[in-house]
Amino acid sequence: MRWSKYSFILISGLMVSGLYGCQAGSATNTTETSEESTAVIESTEQENGQENETSENGVYSNSADGEHAIEVDGKEESYSNIEVTKTGDSEGDEADFYGENAAVFATNGATLTVTDATVNTDGTHANGVFSYGEGTTVNISDSTIETKGNCSGGIMTTGGGTMNADNLTIHTTGNSSAAIRSDRGGGTVTVNGGTYTTDGKGSPVVYSTADITVNDSEMTSTSSQGIVVEGKNSVTLNNCNLTADNNSKNSDKSDYYQAVMIYQSMSGDAASGKSSFTMTDGTLTNKNGDIFFVNNTACDINLTNATIVNEDTEGLFLRAAAAGWGNEGSNGGKVDFTASNQTIDGNIIVDDVSALNMYLTDGSTWTGTINESGQSGDVYVEVSGGSTWTLTADAYVSSLTCDADSIVLNGHKLYVDGKEYEEGTASSGTAVEIVSESTENGMTDGEMPEKPDGNGPDGSNGTPPEKPDGNGPSGDMGTPPEMPNGETPPEKPSGETQSNDQGNDSTTESN
Repeated sequence: MRWSKYSFILISGLMVSGLYGCQAGSATNTTETSEESTAVIESTEQENGQENETSENGVYSNSADGEHAIEVDGKEESYSNIEVTKTGDSEGDEADFYGENAAVFATNGATLTVTDATVNTDGTHANGVFSYGEGTTVNISDSTIETKGNCSGGIMTTGGGTMNADNLTIHTTGNSSAAIRSDRGGGTVTVNGGTYTTDGKGSPVVYSTADITVNDSEMTSTSSQGIVVEGKNSVTLNNCNLTADNNSKNSDKSDYYQAVMIYQSMSGDAASGKSSFTMTDGTLTNKNGDIFFVNNTACDINLTNATIVNEDTEGLFLRAAAAGWGNEGSNGGKVDFTASNQTIDGNIIVDDVSALNMYLTDGSTWTGTINESGQSGDVYVEVSGGSTWTLTADAYVSSLTCDADSIVLNGHKLYVDGKEYEEGTASSGTAVEIVSESTENGMTDGEMPEKPDGNGPDGSNGTPPEKPDGNGPSGDMGTPPEMPNGETPPEKPSGETQSNDQGNDSTTESN
């Protein structure tokens, strides 16, 4: 019997919650033979002396809880024309933070290259292809990934790892199973081409606690948001076609549905600071609710020449408002929104604990209104560069900058700091200060909290903090024993449970 890489050793006298890793049992790596295909493998000996098994047809299979079909630890390996199957279950942080139970797993500065692969998983917390840790890089191309269990992403990046994906087809059907997924410690993810589809509740196409860029891809979610960004992280879409149908609630923290959600969950999985969503060219089609929802964080939203379609006539273009995350009274959405050569059709609501700077530039047009029921949060609108704003109802803003011909009242009234704006006049105003406030766990503007021993972080957003000492099992934030490689799991902030609290990509997510 052997232990999986991230199984815990139970130490006498130390109580460990069952949420963490458990004994994996005997390994079950099986191979088959065939003359139809050939696996190409370039590798050196692993430090632990264990080799990934293969046969001439390149079939890799593992059914043991917590283990991997392919594991690359601290070295370079290449696989081509392979079939990978993973069954077996895991739970909680060991899978979501450290990659336990993933079908294909790279760690400890490894460089893994995979081409022409078919990866299938059918288990809980069974991610498809996983890159963990700073210096670890996974390059995967021309491959298909399908996951069926809950909490099972397609490609997954944590702890500062790197994932480069080209021309993939990913389909996930479980709940909390983003096609392009990250968790604590984040990293860098670049996706070029391919098709990415999610069907489960709480399963956006992209869940970001990392810096994620997607180029020239087709993206569809049938139950969740299309994109979720948590904390000081980013998603950039270039010439992508995204269709989102957020029609299922995954928590009671929000009453709203949306295509793009930007927030801070307070779970400790993402540093606090300014988030970012950028879309250039391509199409975003929303089936239900609002286009954008921002809460409990500050963010930049940048749109350039993107086609935005909201098929829900009752939905908003942007809602910046408080929800169930953060401290009441300071948990609104603070947004710097910039549109360049962009057409916008839809209304905006900014509640009394939120703020918005809206910049229309380079010939952009906006047809809609803001806070039509009256003054609420601080709002600054700047219309420049030949851009126009055409009102569809009365509007209330705090400050306005525009040329004389920038605003078309269309029979409605625009109030600026309580005073009625006169159509055909220029105005000069002042933008709102967008501040990323400190959070409950003491993290602000991307800083990680100090470790319990008093040592500060190493300055990297990809370094997870340690768990605090003391307490016991049953979700009480107890300290698990050291992993076999000497690592210690990261910390949830005081008072939080260890439930993989990822926005709308977990069991306690966005709505």
